[in-house]
Amino acid sequence: MAVVVTFNRLRLLRRTVECLRLSRPAPRILVVNNGSSDGTAEWLAAQPDITLINQDNVGGSGGYFSGIRRAYQMGAEWIWCMDDDVFPRPDCLESLLRCADAPSVGILSPRRLLEGKVYAQEFLGYNLRNPFASMYVGRLSRMDVSEPIEIKGAAFEGPLIRREVVEAVGLPNKDLFIFCDDTDFSLRTVLKGFRILYVPAALIDKYKFFSQDTWSQRSLKKKWKRFYQVRNSAYLNHHYGQNWAVRHLRSLLNVVGYMATALATCPFTKAYSLSDIPRFWRAYRDGVRERLGRIAD
Repeated sequence: MAVVVTFNRLRLLRRTVECLRLSRPAPRILVVNNGSSDGTAEWLAAQPDITLINQDNVGGSGGYFSGIRRAYQMGAEWIWCMDDDVFPRPDCLESLLRCADAPSVGILSPRRLLEGKVYAQEFLGYNLRNPFASMYVGRLSRMDVSEPIEIKGAAFEGPLIRREVVEAVGLPNKDLFIFCDDTDFSLRTVLKGFRILYVPAALIDKYKFFSQDTWSQRSLKKKWKRFYQVRNSAYLNHHYGQNWAVRHLRSLLNVVGYMATALATCPFTKAYSLSDIPRFWRAYRDGVRERLGRIAD
């Protein structure tokens, strides 16, 4: 079963749904509508082949929480998750399923393409000990991958999740709202002994946003997400870090970088303001205290 989470992107959602209808084999389609106000609910209600969940906007993590739970309750053996801005090619699911019998496989992840070029944020391992290095080890973006390879993290942009993973790991952490929910779910999957395979033959196209924007315009539009990124990264480091330095210092260094950027650029651009500096600090503090949920505007 395919689970699509959407919010106010009807034009893109219709393209995603059409791609799913052309998939081989054709999956059942479940769409989680996170309180869209652009006609999405009305269009979905008129689609007889779509199972629909309408709910308030609880973010991507809340959407996947509801969608994966419903798919599991409906008896799905495999749950194919994606946002409304990715478009699987007709043989994407077929290519993923060719690897379904690999030993201990729990998640199969497709290759994402952005304007025809490989878009790879997947990685080979987690660093939970060195606070001065990234949490993510062995990024695929620096590798030439032509055959299926084991990875440790898959974005919620096309991963095919085995039912047994949900039984063992549970559902995505809905309180993360947006950012890092896929990393958290992947890490929990790996810790339970399941393998995640990246399948380069399985292709899914990703829509490119902000292509004509300046740095200032793009930063202003995405700023609200940065507070979640800071907080949720701090949560991951604190929750899974294997020493004090990772649990506290790594995220501190990260938030100091954002605060410095805001301080240095606010006199010259509208992207950041001085009021953003304490907001970044609160995001860090909430992360290390593991206080999650929606961040107040």
